[in-house]
Amino acid sequence: MQFAVPDFGPALPEIFLLAGTCFVLLADLFIKDSLRIITYYLAQIVLLVTAALVYFGVGIDASDAKPLLTFNDMFVLDSLAKVLKISILLMTVGVFIYSRNYLRSRQMYKGEYFTLGLFAVLGMMIMVSAKTMLLIYLGLELLSLSMYAMVAFKRNDGRASEAAMKYFVLGAIASGMLLYGMSVIYGVSGSLHLDHIANYMSGHPVMQNIGLLLGLAFVIVGLGFKLGVVPFHMWVPDVYDGAPTSVTLFLGTAPKIAAFAMIMRLLVEGLGDMAQGWQQILAILAALSLLAGNIIAIAQTNIKRMLAYSTISHMGFVIMGILAASETGYASSMFYIITYAIIAMGGFAVVILLSRDGYEADQLADLKGLSTTHPWYAFMMMLFMFSMAGVPPTVGFYAKLVVIEAVVDANIIWLAVFAVIMSVIGAFYYLRAVKLMYFDSPDEGYGSGETTQAPLKAGWDFSLLLSVNGLAVLALGILPGALMSLCLLAIQNSL
Repeated sequence: MQFAVPDFGPALPEIFLLAGTCFVLLADLFIKDSLRIITYYLAQIVLLVTAALVYFGVGIDASDAKPLLTFNDMFVLDSLAKVLKISILLMTVGVFIYSRNYLRSRQMYKGEYFTLGLFAVLGMMIMVSAKTMLLIYLGLELLSLSMYAMVAFKRNDGRASEAAMKYFVLGAIASGMLLYGMSVIYGVSGSLHLDHIANYMSGHPVMQNIGLLLGLAFVIVGLGFKLGVVPFHMWVPDVYDGAPTSVTLFLGTAPKIAAFAMIMRLLVEGLGDMAQGWQQILAILAALSLLAGNIIAIAQTNIKRMLAYSTISHMGFVIMGILAASETGYASSMFYIITYAIIAMGGFAVVILLSRDGYEADQLADLKGLSTTHPWYAFMMMLFMFSMAGVPPTVGFYAKLVVIEAVVDANIIWLAVFAVIMSVIGAFYYLRAVKLMYFDSPDEGYGSGETTQAPLKAGWDFSLLLSVNGLAVLALGILPGALMSLCLLAIQNSL
């Protein structure tokens, strides 16, 4: 029996990322603490070269409809994978830039932070290109194990350790649920490969098969946890609040894009013939997430917890696009998750900017008077809050609009109306943050507010990226056509 040598071309970015991460890990052993910036730059170079390999390397062009398969058809490189991988890599570059001063001022400026981040990115990229349930699970576990360690990165902080334990225990339960669902589907269909599962389902009455329905239920539980939708959201506020803000920034951006990819691969490509079943479940999860996320966020005085509940409501919008079960719906959901990650990255960056060693500016009161002391940063934060609320002309308005249109086209009118009502309710807590920045003075009311009076220490790279981040939210809202067309083309070429 001859062993066929696989084509390594489509997986070249992942291979380089793994080799680069190992090199950074080894190099960091010989770097003094005073020269830790070398590790930071090495990590950034690895990410940027990996992104270049995804874009320019052996592969496909955005207009090419033919995906490339390798490793016995277990690994795919298609338009969807390219767009999502580049988004994840560039998002992580931004996260590292925002994190550097935060880590340095808290004696957390260690090489392990960057290597764990790189391993997490590798897990995400594997999830994005996985064509079998086994590879999806392996990528997910690599991501999850890295994130558990990152949440507990501040070792002497009891809240961070508690958050990491909660995340680990609940994550292990969710992974077990997902794995059990996958094993049931494998037992019924006889294959782990998503295309083979889809072929099996096309020739059988799947909605009458108890085994497949049971497997689907367990898979959705696992997916729901990774996205943080109600009722699998219990870890989100505690982990967002307890983790160091730089880790919360990472957790709330790139992994969400990978979770979207996992849903697309599993539900749409593998279990697409069971759409009638998972549409109904996702509709309930979306409605509950919109309701709980927006209502509970109103009661929060902690910015990180408010943004955590806000994330839950936004994930409701993401799965609304998927449950529409159309190319337009999938593209609108993809557009939403990419733009949401950009917005969330900027929002958490402002929280990092207001913080300093020994004081986390994680209370809404810390935003008071920001417009008088630092008007540009206040304007950036206003753009992020307006975008999350869905106020035109920011990109959040267009993202919500295209998702609601897709749901209306799918004739799920009640959910579209409910989403609009919840968006109006949700606008309250975003506009409250804007009100505190522009209409309150730092010495009023509860909270110290002293961080808004202190000079904000931000490097040129931090300030430049924050400005680009905020203006991108505005520009994508005014001219969303290019990104939306790219998402639609990626979906059409990949499904």
